[in-house]
Amino acid sequence: MANPDTVKYEAVYSKKGDSVFISHLDVMTLFRRAIRRVSLPFVLTKGFTPRVRISMPEALKLGKESDNEKMAFWLEEEREPGVLMDEVNSQLPEGIRIRGIKRI
Repeated sequence: MANPDTVKYEAVYSKKGDSVFISHLDVMTLFRRAIRRVSLPFVLTKGFTPRVRISMPEALKLGKESDNEKMAFWLEEEREPGVLMDEVNSQLPEGIRIRGIKRI
């Protein structure tokens, strides 16, 4: 069960160009690293090896492009979605871009 003090965000991102050859698990790692690099107040998973808590409900097949992939992540405090999007995009490789973020 989620902590009621955390803030959940839903993001829509695109995966294009050479980035289509990055696997689903590696895309999750890219987003975790990007969130850590911009020093966001992220929520960690519970368990033996805590990680930045993100969720990607569907895996995109390797080699396929998409403009409408979804993911969710949790922060300890509220942030402006536009600023949040710019900060995370600055840390992502070419071909993977967040197109929109909204607070849930």
